[in-house]
Amino acid sequence: MMRTANPALNSKTFDNTGTVGEKMTLQGTVNKTLIMLLLVIFTASKTWSMFLNGSASVSLLMMGGFIGGLIFAFITIFKKTWAPYTAPIYALLEGFALGGISAMFEMSYPGIVIDAVVLTFGTLFVLLMAYKSGVIKATENFKLGVVAATGGIMLLYLVNMVLGFFGSSIPLIHESGTFGILFSLFVVVIAALNLVLDFDFIEKGVEMGAPKYMEWYGAFGLMVTLIWLYLEMLRLLAKLRSRR
Repeated sequence: MMRTANPALNSKTFDNTGTVGEKMTLQGTVNKTLIMLLLVIFTASKTWSMFLNGSASVSLLMMGGFIGGLIFAFITIFKKTWAPYTAPIYALLEGFALGGISAMFEMSYPGIVIDAVVLTFGTLFVLLMAYKSGVIKATENFKLGVVAATGGIMLLYLVNMVLGFFGSSIPLIHESGTFGILFSLFVVVIAALNLVLDFDFIEKGVEMGAPKYMEWYGAFGLMVTLIWLYLEMLRLLAKLRSRR
């Protein structure tokens, strides 16, 4: 059974997708992922510039991007056949949110964004090579461990968000002390390991002869993990720099 912690790529993703017409290919999925990355960069550059120029409307655009991205993420998850249309829209909307968030971090810690980008894509490349060479294998126990850890992190974040409505938060995890840094490092590692599960899942989809539109869906799932990893890299680096 295929298992992944990424909600976009779960064990039933390829159920009832049909096999009529063109099939999903690995190169096609890579191409779609690159397109989505370019779309994210395009809109991120807009809110980045607006934030640094002090535009009053940047907060609304960031919030709209975050909420809209979440809506289109769920639409894509539940309507996989719409992925060729909803996945690019998701990328554009997420770019608006990421651009503003990145600019906020950059103003507080100059140079942090390029460091986070390099670390994120460096991690992607290293794990891809490790996966393709067989150094890391997505065994059933490996998948189970990553899924459990990811679920625990998401639950912790959800509880923290609920507490935030009451003016409180879970202590230590957002601080720059030793525990806070170790927590962020743990989250970064789990986010990175989700990439291995995504690689394995996409590869299995290709082997199963999934339909062509699943290339967009696979790219979407990979982007969800990459965006999460990038944001966690930013948080970890910010904590480390605040200790200087």
